[in-house]
Amino acid sequence: MAVHRFEPSVWHNVLATRQAALSVADGDTVITPTLDAAGFDKDGVNRASGPNPMNGPIFVAGAEPGDALCVEIVRMTPIRDRGWTRAALAANVVDPERVRDLPPRDRADWIIDLANHTVRLEHTVPGLEQLVLPLEPMIGCFGVAPGLGQAFSTATSAETGGNMDYRGFGPGAKVWFPVVVPGALLFLGDCHAVQGDGEIVGTGVETAFEVEVRLSVVKGQAQVWPRGETATAILTVGNARPLEQALQHATTAMLDWLAADYGLGAVAASHLLGQVVRYDIGNVYDPAYTVVCRVDKKWLPARSA
Repeated sequence: MAVHRFEPSVWHNVLATRQAALSVADGDTVITPTLDAAGFDKDGVNRASGPNPMNGPIFVAGAEPGDALCVEIVRMTPIRDRGWTRAALAANVVDPERVRDLPPRDRADWIIDLANHTVRLEHTVPGLEQLVLPLEPMIGCFGVAPGLGQAFSTATSAETGGNMDYRGFGPGAKVWFPVVVPGALLFLGDCHAVQGDGEIVGTGVETAFEVEVRLSVVKGQAQVWPRGETATAILTVGNARPLEQALQHATTAMLDWLAADYGLGAVAASHLLGQVVRYDIGNVYDPAYTVVCRVDKKWLPARSA
């Protein structure tokens, strides 16, 4: 199984069927530097336009429609000591009558302490003079090409992934995407040093990373939506608007997973989810919202044979 160092020269603002920039074998590892959400590289040079320019696409040999592509996030290393956010909440996350009171959406710069793995505002504001956050890397936007010749913007998300901005998609996580075109065609980028649930200011702390991922094909694993696994939980993702529709997609995907891999019928799955499910909020800023349906592994039965 090979290790590929992928240095892009072209970036993409859509997930779509495009000529592959790199071809790899099942099980290979890819190490690649990303741009920030506005297209700036590790040296602060503007290399591409926003939103969220993606590296790729990466063609994975053996991936065919009806399979799943497993993306294991092995490592995320920040390669820049600065990041940025917006300085005001998004208008859609507060009551309508409060929108007029929101401050301007100015850019705010952050310092990333690479030695101490912390993040802080460059220019503090009253009340937050002592705010120092832990570095918590995550991939904001990644996924595979949709089918039927479709393309969707990196400003949003759909069945095959995209700009989900879920803070659980960091080092150690595995994420499975439904393959709908030959080779899957993986895109990734838009990495954050830290971000709260929902990306409710429209950004995380946007910066550049070197990302290491291991790519594996799971033959015959039919799924409609992305699913993932961390050290402690399994999760399914729904991307849609309104928020309740995203929740419905995520819950249905979890029902399907519990039946296929854990042998749980509808009654058993209902009892389990009714008492132990947790819902996490991914992006609620973009056209499609993201809801994650999560179940801790300690509650799961043994996998079906």
